[in-house]
Amino acid sequence: MSGVVRAAWRLGAAVARVRAGRPLSQAASGGAEGGGAEGGGGGSGSREAVERLVREHPVVVFMKGSPEQPLCGFSNAVVQILRLHGVEDYRAHDVLQDPDLRQGIKNYSNWPTIPQVYLNGEFVGGCDILLQMHQNGDLVEELKKLGIRSALLDAEKDQDKK
Repeated sequence: MSGVVRAAWRLGAAVARVRAGRPLSQAASGGAEGGGAEGGGGGSGSREAVERLVREHPVVVFMKGSPEQPLCGFSNAVVQILRLHGVEDYRAHDVLQDPDLRQGIKNYSNWPTIPQVYLNGEFVGGCDILLQMHQNGDLVEELKKLGIRSALLDAEKDQDKK
């Protein structure tokens, strides 16, 4: 896994520098360009359907595979980061099961890759951004805003007692 995390970090470093300092509400650039699955048909890849999915739970992940069986290293890294923080209650959607959803979520976020993470209905980014947030402590703070206490806070407390 460390090779995957290292690769994700290298891949995302440039993107993270460009996006650094932007509030979560500005993380998504506001919509998609081009047609595709964005029409008003109401299918699984429509803007309305995707909007419902990202708002259905405080933590939503669009990934390849499932949390129990991720089918790519980047999806696995996102699952592991969430697990480190003790986030077990989240919605995961396997985009490999639905090509319309796979394209629809890319259009919705204007972000070309999977996995994609949403916190409180707002696009955060992919594996690279989540990894950066984990490393710099921002993920603990964002989870706190959702009423989720990161398990890493308890681990730090245990270390302080020793």
